[in-house]
Amino acid sequence: MKYTKAIVISVKNDPTLSEKWIQQRIAEDPTILGLGDLVLKDSERVQPQGGRLDLLLQDAESNNRFEVEIQLGRTDESHIIRTIEYWDVERKRYPQYDHTAVIVAEDVTSRFLNVISLFNGAIPLVAIQMSAIRIGDVVTLTFTKVLDQTALGLVDDDEELSEVTDRAYWEKRANTATLAAVDKLIELLRAIDAELEPKYNKFYIGLAKGGNANNFVVVQPKKNHVVLAIRLPKTDEIEAKLDESGLDLMEYNTKARRYRIRLKPNETASHKPLLEELFRQAHSQWGA
Repeated sequence: MKYTKAIVISVKNDPTLSEKWIQQRIAEDPTILGLGDLVLKDSERVQPQGGRLDLLLQDAESNNRFEVEIQLGRTDESHIIRTIEYWDVERKRYPQYDHTAVIVAEDVTSRFLNVISLFNGAIPLVAIQMSAIRIGDVVTLTFTKVLDQTALGLVDDDEELSEVTDRAYWEKRANTATLAAVDKLIELLRAIDAELEPKYNKFYIGLAKGGNANNFVVVQPKKNHVVLAIRLPKTDEIEAKLDESGLDLMEYNTKARRYRIRLKPNETASHKPLLEELFRQAHSQWGA
């Protein structure tokens, strides 16, 4: 077996690399940060008070957003303040989401780690130390979370910013089995209201009626399951029915007022009566 020595390099001092290059690598695959199944919402996001947020990421299965600032070299006061400012702006603009500030730096020094930790709890803040490693003529990146947030759900209120996609996009992101399950869910919904049509967005598949978004039900097909979100008030009656059904019930999204269910591709048919009942309830309240 061949051995090649790995060399840790400084992105800040390397003439062939840059902060923009780091940003592009994260944008291509946000999961490399180790914060979960994240997707890119925006990059170089212009802020009302000036400046640009490096990356805005969103959890693929919840309403969690991450405001990410990248710094080459050591952490400093200006980047910490900027990270918190951008986080504060975004959470005020879009309060329906849960927001976390993230600073990514090559060297999260002990001094500033102590400073950052003072905010943690009051401000959901994550610090990630990044290392660039050269192996031969290849450069790879590693990300290590050195400070996690202290523990203290998609909605259509941000619909105007949704990036419209198509079925082909979801065929790549999910697979034919989970998309077939989505088709069956759409069939159930169209049996309730024949004017409903699927609307393919970047973060979810929603509903449209007469060309307008009508997202009382949204779905997110994954590789092995479908996340089904139904807008309904949380009640003991619905909770009891879902518990008895044996469905994989996820945490209720209080801000979006949605029940969230993790469905396997073959479960739509076996739970058809309950799903129809929930769809009718949601349609009567929000879908007309």
